[in-house]
Amino acid sequence: MNGSDRILSRIKSDCDESVRAIADKARAESDRIIAEAQHKADTDAAAIAEKAAQKCAQLSASAQSRAQLETRNTLLKQRRIEIDKTVEALERYLLDLNDNEYFEAIYRLAAQLKGKSGEVFLNQKDLSRKPENFEKRLQAAGLDATVSPVPAHISGGFVLKNGDVEENMEFAAIISSKRDEIEDLINKELFAQ
Repeated sequence: MNGSDRILSRIKSDCDESVRAIADKARAESDRIIAEAQHKADTDAAAIAEKAAQKCAQLSASAQSRAQLETRNTLLKQRRIEIDKTVEALERYLLDLNDNEYFEAIYRLAAQLKGKSGEVFLNQKDLSRKPENFEKRLQAAGLDATVSPVPAHISGGFVLKNGDVEENMEFAAIISSKRDEIEDLINKELFAQ
């Protein structure tokens, strides 16, 4: 080997060594970048998974809350329907009493107006079926009143008028005024938990 071949061989050897060093450094840098990228990807994936889990938990809690609210509203709506049916049945019960029981209920209502006086208005049906001693029984209950021959537009019960003062003792009006108490009683009896 002559001098120029040795120089070329040396340059080639140095070059090969340089290329190996650059390749090793590039490989090491590439491995480092890949490792960092993998770490970042793992970290990002974990963060995304955590956010997704939190979002799923929030959506689940929200859906559960909405379902509970919907269930509660449905139960309340059904409860309201049942209370309305019960109140209607109560009024129907009073209106369907036989004549004797019906007028006994009227006398009990009259007793609540003890000491008052005026004119009693009944509906057309009650005017035609009132007992002969009706006014005497009203007086015995403490209500000094005469019965008007003019029928009232009420479903049942009576209205007492004395001038401009009116006492509405219609069954529907009494039930309506006592609705909260009736609802409490119905809730206690039918829906106690």
